[in-house]
Amino acid sequence: MLMKWGMFDANNNAILPPYDVASIRLLSAGVVMLPFLPKALKNIPKHLIKYIVVSGLLGSFIPAYLFCVAETKIDGSLAGSLNALTPLFVIISGSVFWGVKSNKQKIIGVLIGLLGCFLLTYANYTKPFEYIAYSGLVIIATFLYGTNVNLVQKKFEGISATAITTVAFTSFIIPSFIILLFTGYFTLPLTESSYLISTAASSLLGILGTSIATVMFYILVKRTGALFASLVTYGIPFIAIAWGVYYNEFITWLHLFALCVILLGVYLVNNKR
Repeated sequence: MLMKWGMFDANNNAILPPYDVASIRLLSAGVVMLPFLPKALKNIPKHLIKYIVVSGLLGSFIPAYLFCVAETKIDGSLAGSLNALTPLFVIISGSVFWGVKSNKQKIIGVLIGLLGCFLLTYANYTKPFEYIAYSGLVIIATFLYGTNVNLVQKKFEGISATAITTVAFTSFIIPSFIILLFTGYFTLPLTESSYLISTAASSLLGILGTSIATVMFYILVKRTGALFASLVTYGIPFIAIAWGVYYNEFITWLHLFALCVILLGVYLVNNKR
């Protein structure tokens, strides 16, 4: 919803383009972590810094733009619901890139989860196909999330969550600022209330929903493992749908049924019995 508030005003008039919202988000996330950079660089082996930057690209930088572009066409409730695919992509990316073995039950769970994904997208059949296709950007983002969670668990053992987040996010500062220059953000009437609100929402998304949330999530990954930590995405769809109801977004029983199918798939993937 903070992405929506960054891009549109209360009357759904466009304020900031998606690239500006994503760039402000990443710039804010990087700036707030700057005080921790000297200590982080001191405690991280030099050969791992490049992997941390890659982790930042997979887990935050690229998804930030994918989500914002997607939400210019699709509802926030749909984007949030598709987040529930993250644990499935933890399994898929773990098998593809890290050689993590999957049994028959996990494969069935992944297939059921993907079926739920298609149902969730089909639930928007009353909208033009162009709108539905934008949900694919969110699916790509959740795949990147799943890949990054495995990377954090496998590569960064013994490195604090704060150090990982600090190095990754401070590396976003310069590219995010350059993108804002090219999009013409600094030439906008930024003192007007609508632009102030949009900028504040984007900044809050970066500080709370990106930097602080990522530190907390990486702590969870290190303590519990990649798959269990990714289960926090279970809660996102329900919050997203609640916001969607509040804003009278297009939500039907098929949306809710599809979400239940996704959660069933995730349950089978994670059930050890």
